Amino acid sequence: MSSPCDDDNATMSPRERIEEASRVYGGESVALWCAELLSGQVPHDAEDRPPLTWLGGPHAEALLGYDQLGAHEYWPRVWAARGLLYAWSPRAVPAVVGALEDSAWRVREMALKVVRKREIGEAGEDAAALACDEVTRVRVAAIRALALIGEGEHAERVREGLDDPEPVVRDAALSAIETMTRRLERPL
Repeated sequence: MSSPCDDDNATMSPRERIEEASRVYGGESVALWCAELLSGQVPHDAEDRPPLTWLGGPHAEALLGYDQLGAHEYWPRVWAARGLLYAWSPRAVPAVVGALEDSAWRVREMALKVVRKREIGEAGEDAAALACDEVTRVRVAAIRALALIGEGEHAERVREGLDDPEPVVRDAALSAIETMTRRLERPL
């Protein structure tokens, strides 16, 4: 079986790698593997799981090849969360919600993208809290997630984004308020 980083596959996008892994291992299995990685239930180098290069591609191959994961130990969790954008199981919800409290901002950001795509309503309170994260990209992802999963009680937190010093956060907040107003069918 070819590796996702073989010469023929080196240019595969993350989506393409996950779709191919899903064909090889089964979509549910890939989603559950991603959830296990994201939650720390299995290590990135578990012998009984697929190679991490299915999720991280050439980046994973480089970090693992030079044994440089140490300071970058969060990357497997980022790749696992990203994998859940393309392979899904409802059984992954607890791992995604738990990842919203990860110490690495890249993990929080990617988990919020999964929350948004999979419309994980259980993440509403955590997403609202992350709308005030110190990292701009996390704030944007949180506000965008709230646009689709937030309830009326989250509107004030989204509105706070209208006063954010970063224009991208203000733009996300404006769009989110408009989306929430339409979705909830009431002015916010």
